[in-house]
Amino acid sequence: MSRIDAVTLRQLRALRAVIDSGSLTGAATDLGLSPPAIHGQLRALEDLMSAPLVIRAEHGAFRPTEEGRAMLEAEAQIAVALETCARRVAALQSGHTGAVSLGVVSTGKYFAPHLVAVLRRALPDVEVTLRIGNREAVIQWLGARAVDLAIMGRPPRSPAVVAEPVGPHPHVIVAAPDHPLADADPALPQDLLGETFLARERGSGTRILMTRFLDRIGDGTPWRMVEMGTNETIKQAVIAGLGIALISLHTVTEELRSGRLVSVRAIGLPIQRSWFLLKREDTQLSPAGMRVHDHIRDMKGSFLPQV
Repeated sequence: MSRIDAVTLRQLRALRAVIDSGSLTGAATDLGLSPPAIHGQLRALEDLMSAPLVIRAEHGAFRPTEEGRAMLEAEAQIAVALETCARRVAALQSGHTGAVSLGVVSTGKYFAPHLVAVLRRALPDVEVTLRIGNREAVIQWLGARAVDLAIMGRPPRSPAVVAEPVGPHPHVIVAAPDHPLADADPALPQDLLGETFLARERGSGTRILMTRFLDRIGDGTPWRMVEMGTNETIKQAVIAGLGIALISLHTVTEELRSGRLVSVRAIGLPIQRSWFLLKREDTQLSPAGMRVHDHIRDMKGSFLPQV
């Protein structure tokens, strides 16, 4: 009974060399071994398969038996598989292939699909997957190593990350075109503080920025806020006249162009921030991850909406 699990590449290569050269001596020369070593490999393979694999032809050269031909076919398939594997390993090590997960905060959903499309065109053999969530979710993904890279507006304190600015991230206050503050030049702090602000959930980077801005201009004056779950809901509520909102300019470019929203002029606006590309400080990116990281960095924000 054959013991295929004990067959080695050395034995298969010895069989191939004996058939290709026709002799033990020729095989030994090809493989840099001695003829007895080749003979030992061949005998061991025949013992494992419980079958003769070579016979001598009339002219003295070795030729394969039917069993030997079956083994040579397997050896050829293994050689092709190993060569393919070696090329794939080399590609993975060079970063020319691989899989990379990119996490983007929900405010970035207006440019993230375009960014991934650009990456796939530039790096066609690298599979870039996109995960979009709120700030808390993206931080959790980084902490769990569920994403390789992340893009957000304010780097977290934990986990420790390496953050590189990759483009401007301005924030504006938007209102409906018929809102009393739409034509203000500028809107005064007391005017803004008298309005109802529509904001994202607690922990949102935009909400944190809004809170700091209003506390600064109000110097302790209370202000009204209504919490809403998404930027889309906030935009529609502002258009409907339910309030105004401090929001990323990249989320309202189309509404501003079409005139459905207007940017309120006020001292301190727009608030200039940056988008950051993050990777964990304690984790080394794969070669493919480094290629994606460097490509995003070198784009210098060209993937962002033009405002």
